[in-house]
Amino acid sequence: MNKKIPIKNPLPEVHLAIKAVLEAGKIVMNVYNQNFSSSLKRDNEPLTEADIKSNETIQKIISNSGYPILSEESHDNKKRLVSKKIWIIDPLDGTSDFINRTGEFTIMISLVNENKPILGIIYWPTKSILYLAQKDKGAFKFDNDSWLKLSVSNVTKLENCRAFESRYHISEKEKNFIKLLNISQITAKGSSLKVTDISSGNAELYFTTTNKIKQWDTCASYCLISEAGGKMTDMFGNDLEYNTEKLNHENGLLVSNGLVHNQIIDIYRKTNGKL
Repeated sequence: MNKKIPIKNPLPEVHLAIKAVLEAGKIVMNVYNQNFSSSLKRDNEPLTEADIKSNETIQKIISNSGYPILSEESHDNKKRLVSKKIWIIDPLDGTSDFINRTGEFTIMISLVNENKPILGIIYWPTKSILYLAQKDKGAFKFDNDSWLKLSVSNVTKLENCRAFESRYHISEKEKNFIKLLNISQITAKGSSLKVTDISSGNAELYFTTTNKIKQWDTCASYCLISEAGGKMTDMFGNDLEYNTEKLNHENGLLVSNGLVHNQIIDIYRKTNGKL
């Protein structure tokens, strides 16, 4: 996988990041295939041994680059703010899916340069599928020992859209907005796999109005969807920035194939965020 990268002149960090997600994937699956316990963090988010071990493994490998690392499972060292380049990682995205054994969890590593993702890697360990994107170089999927270039769908009508919703966190406000969009094809899915499917042309839309989504939840996905031809913004259409003081995306998140993006924003703006 690491030797057959389909990107011409890949960033030197690509190989390091792929090595890290694959090593972390082995450790995560080792925990997954045994009996394990879980606990709650201060913010009531779930935590398992897999989160901790994956974090340790990834940081040990990518720290060789010398860049600061922002991770969901580590203390936020604000010294990162003076660095042009930093890593942003989510050692186990979809911990609730991990605990409930849905298989829909991922490991995400991204590299940010001057507040924008330039590299995104998402690994789905239960399927041994890896997603890779580099700024201005395209988005790709490695599966069954081969690479496939990714591209979003060409659906332009909202009523024809296939949408994803969160399996555990959907609110009444979000349910009301789905009704307002007149979308009937809705599937619950875990973790960043919602974005990987949109990037692959298998769906067109995912959104959340919550302000609880953090930068490590979206950074790798941002690079992937952008390079696949889609779009990721907040619910008002503002672009997302990374390696900032505040880690939350305060105005929610909208991910689409790009072709229906402005339609959704226009409808949301008319509600003034009140649903």
